[in-house]
Amino acid sequence: MDELDPATEDSGDADEGAEASGLRKIIHVDMDAFFASVEQRDEPALRGLPVAVGGSAARGVVAAASYEARRFGVRSAMPSAEAVRLCPDLVFRKPRFEVYREVSHQIRAIFRHFTPHVEPLSLDEAYLDVTDDLRGIGSATRIAQLIRERIRADTGLTASAGVSYNKFLAKLASDQNKPDGLCVIRPGEGAQFVASLPVRRFHGVGPRSAEKMAALGIRTGADLRELDIAFLRGHFGSMADYLYRAARGIDLRPVRANRLRKSVGGERTFGQDISSGAALRETLSTIAGIVWDRIESAQAKGRTVTLKLRFSDFATRTRARSLPRAVASRAEFEAIGLALLEEALPLPQPLRLMGLTLSALEGSRRPPVSPADGQLALL
Repeated sequence: MDELDPATEDSGDADEGAEASGLRKIIHVDMDAFFASVEQRDEPALRGLPVAVGGSAARGVVAAASYEARRFGVRSAMPSAEAVRLCPDLVFRKPRFEVYREVSHQIRAIFRHFTPHVEPLSLDEAYLDVTDDLRGIGSATRIAQLIRERIRADTGLTASAGVSYNKFLAKLASDQNKPDGLCVIRPGEGAQFVASLPVRRFHGVGPRSAEKMAALGIRTGADLRELDIAFLRGHFGSMADYLYRAARGIDLRPVRANRLRKSVGGERTFGQDISSGAALRETLSTIAGIVWDRIESAQAKGRTVTLKLRFSDFATRTRARSLPRAVASRAEFEAIGLALLEEALPLPQPLRLMGLTLSALEGSRRPPVSPADGQLALL
């Protein structure tokens, strides 16, 4: 389908059609290069320059990159040395999670001005169900416009938004016109929109999965839709049902604002496999900082820390350590994770993914991460 510009399209028909058919009105809001944009906002001299948030040491890792840096091929989870080779003028700044958290709270307050049904995925993105919005606006597209305007006015940052009738499509739409864009997928247009997309755009389909699909002749949503569920289960196992529904634009998951969870965590798939102990330690430190922010947002207390390692051959290993009482601080959480990593070193082969989780929780609110969206949003 065509990309829709809210300034030229009549959004009311889409919203009325969704309501008449019993479909939900879902918005996915995603901040543009959040960490790097905050650094550029707070240090005006950085505006227009390629900026990376992360460690600048030879064995450091990029946690986030500005759009100026991305034009050179710089990406999150990339070794800093490689990033500098791609972009010799790259400017590094250390992460300031306390600042990112403060801005995130501002943004969530804007969301809740329009609906109580907010499901944060991370500091910089969330799903909103505005089927019955608090302001009686009625148009999901108009609400998305107003949210983006408020974010710019209150924080000096830009956000992209996707509007549709389910979470899967709304998330795809929010990425369609980045940065600072909006895209609407109306009822009846989901399957057509998905058909035109490369499968790499589907959440959960990483580089290796995309390579496997390409070898099977699957390159677009249309290719995927031609395959029956038996074929998909034979080649993709537990992921098959998700792929079958996604190829048809189907997603029945509700927006969950206050769901109790058994664990809080996050994981990062690397753009390149990593084997260096120094790079892995720095990456784990970054993951620990982001996950601890989620833990604090959830007001969660837990006793067990689990490190997840996925190797280049997709074999997965986990290591866990439990305390007799709740983990007391970010420093302790990170220290336990690093100790678990040291026990695993030297690695038998390079890693493609690392994750860190706190479990054995005592009464937590819903933290800002979705079970379907476990990847860290280092954007």
